Amino acid sequence: MRMGMVIDLHRCIGCHTCSVACKESNNIPSGVWWNRVLTDGGSHIDAASGEWPNASISFLPVSCQHCDNPACVKVCPVGATYKDAETGIVRQDYDKCIGCRMCMAACPYNGVRSFNWEEPKYSVEFAVGDDDVPTHQKHVVEKCTFCYQRQARGEEPACMVMCPPRARYFGDLDDPESEVSRLVREREHTQLLSEEGTKPSVYYLV
Repeated sequence: MRMGMVIDLHRCIGCHTCSVACKESNNIPSGVWWNRVLTDGGSHIDAASGEWPNASISFLPVSCQHCDNPACVKVCPVGATYKDAETGIVRQDYDKCIGCRMCMAACPYNGVRSFNWEEPKYSVEFAVGDDDVPTHQKHVVEKCTFCYQRQARGEEPACMVMCPPRARYFGDLDDPESEVSRLVREREHTQLLSEEGTKPSVYYLV
């Protein structure tokens, strides 16, 4: 089994709902985002390039790519970053993490990981989202988990469930009958930095 995600860039409207759903469901600390939507256009977020009537804009959701050949796993000295044997999801063990940030240095995808320099702070005084999310800790690295806790309950990642234009698909890439496998097989697609040899488990339909 290799769980992965397919994102249809023709459908993405840059609403950032996936980012907010991820943050709320995983009780992510203030100032931290595991899932971001980048603007391919002007110099500012949600700004188009060019001038009317020839302006253009598109969006690129970016988070951990859950690589099949993850560089981060190879460099972690304590096994805190590891690939789950059952699902292929790249996970973080907060209790093992020693804060060396070697995984951040090895990862070719800038900005998909964050490091808690201080005790995590929140905009509200109580935890939100799923009650089985691991407690966020000081001096550890964090990133997207494909909502592993939701999958354990038979649910799908929050970013996919909440996406208004239904631009996201999630499933087993090793299953030729799954929707994600069919989309990758039938639609033109791309991957981020595939030349790095990390074999990302996130595909973008273009």
